Amino acid sequence: MSRWMPLFAVLLCLGALPTQAQSKAPPAPPGAPAHEEATPLDVSVRVDPLQVRIGDPFTYHVVITHPKDQRYELAVPKDTGDFELLDQTRQRQDGPDSATTSFAIRMSAFALGSVKVPPLEFDVATPEGPRHYSLPGREVDVASTLPEDAQGQGAELFDIQPPQEVPIRSWRLLLTVLGVLAAGALAWMFARWWKNRPKRVVVVPLQPLDVRTRKSLDALKSDNLPARGQVKEHYFRLSEIIRGYLGERYGFEALECTSSELMSSLRRLSPPGLPEDKLMRFVSESDMVKYARADASPESCRDALLFGYELVDKTYVPPAPPQAEAPANAAASRVQ
Repeated sequence: MSRWMPLFAVLLCLGALPTQAQSKAPPAPPGAPAHEEATPLDVSVRVDPLQVRIGDPFTYHVVITHPKDQRYELAVPKDTGDFELLDQTRQRQDGPDSATTSFAIRMSAFALGSVKVPPLEFDVATPEGPRHYSLPGREVDVASTLPEDAQGQGAELFDIQPPQEVPIRSWRLLLTVLGVLAAGALAWMFARWWKNRPKRVVVVPLQPLDVRTRKSLDALKSDNLPARGQVKEHYFRLSEIIRGYLGERYGFEALECTSSELMSSLRRLSPPGLPEDKLMRFVSESDMVKYARADASPESCRDALLFGYELVDKTYVPPAPPQAEAPANAAASRVQ
């Protein structure tokens, strides 16, 4: 029995080792969204130029290879630490079985030495719903703008000096500044008077919500975008009409919500008559067409449009008509 003990110990150690897929998945950073973690097929990062100088802009390239039906969007970092985010560009290239999304993020660093770029967070749209991917930061070597022999020659970086008084040899500059300020004040007063002048405003009564929504659906139907090959534009307009109706009907900002936030808000309200299952299917199908470049048949486009009419029919309740006041003479007769 003792001869087999070393073999059992080796097998237990091998079973405790993490798999390759587990070692590639980075831990979720604190404060990350509660979505499930997405796993790209491949990720590469490089810095251009290789020698980064303090205060100078450089480009942080991130190339993500992922399934073709997914879409990666970079979320703007809230805390950049010793870095300043200048701008970013995004490019996508689809292949036969996968897609490659490239991000070029321009930054500048304000600390010397080996400085770590903050983690980058990505929102991922997938057929199963929204996901999240976190890319850990990489070390970047930041060098000074002074030459290597600057300290030996007596050159060094100085702190920002406080404001200094500058003597003025004549009153010409002061008079010019006062004239510009006076002209600006007069222009501001005139603009304020023009803005607040009496205006003749024609108030057009707003039509009921269901009438406006059905007119928008009728206009989309008459455009017949799927027959002209504009399926994506069809779903964009239909999604905006349905979200605008839901937001005004139930009193929340539906146009700015993500798909998951939209469904969560409606579940909290629990509106009677809402076809939640059909709405969820429409939201998922709309996201696939708009962001994952999925195709939709003419029958699917027609059914999605019919769902918009059905949603209005099942959820809109006309407001109660105002009650007419009793005539004053009738009230006086009752008092007598």
